[in-house]
Amino acid sequence: QLAQKYDPQKEAELRTWIESVTGQQIGPDFQKGLKDGVILCELMNKLQPNSVRKINRSAQNWHQLENLSNFIKAMGSYGMNPVDLFEANDLFESGNLTQVQVSLLALAGMAKTKGMQSSVDIGVKYSEKQQRNFDEAKMKAGQCVIGLQMGTNKCASQSGMTAYGTRRHLYDPKNQILPPMDHSTISLQMGTNKCASQVGMTAPGTRRHIYDAKTGTEKCDNSSMSLQMGSNQGANQSGQVFGLGRQIYDPKYC
Repeated sequence: QLAQKYDPQKEAELRTWIESVTGQQIGPDFQKGLKDGVILCELMNKLQPNSVRKINRSAQNWHQLENLSNFIKAMGSYGMNPVDLFEANDLFESGNLTQVQVSLLALAGMAKTKGMQSSVDIGVKYSEKQQRNFDEAKMKAGQCVIGLQMGTNKCASQSGMTAYGTRRHLYDPKNQILPPMDHSTISLQMGTNKCASQVGMTAPGTRRHIYDAKTGTEKCDNSSMSLQMGSNQGANQSGQVFGLGRQIYDPKYC
């Protein structure tokens, strides 16, 4: 898969660029021409003088590997990112020629970024760092700002909300209830319990008549509620048998 990513067109461009900078011929085989590291070290010295102080021209393997290692170190000191560098065996043993090609292209881009003039337009310039300096007052003002990354409730605001615990009147315009008289009134659009309405409900604590429809008991008024609605003043139903008729009345209404 790595071999399939190798670009012959980029190889031709790199060949032309290296030969134009160094003035030396690589030869017909790109890998064999760079394997000993001599031309690469000459290239590095052209881009940054004296970056490779010793170039071994011996045919021994360890001398050639030393040249490649010195070239890679020189690329790092030239300012290239560590991820763009290759290893000596990637070129010496043809282990990963794709990475070698990527590294040389990055080297050409770094040379272009540093203002190196060449007859071959190759490589992409590195992005320049844009540094901004702010005064002390600006920095202190920024400490009072909380970014949206801190979390929002879909940009909702609490404008006009009353303090927590304040008694509020709920109204619904659809039921012909008068509009609010002050800011302590909140419409049902502010939030509902699954669209439930409080129309016809009595205030908390109001005495209620409880009836059971199964026994034929009639409701006395709108304040009557079935047993399913809850309990009468906290009374429990311990010992009761569901289904039997039971009437609880209030002399005030019945």
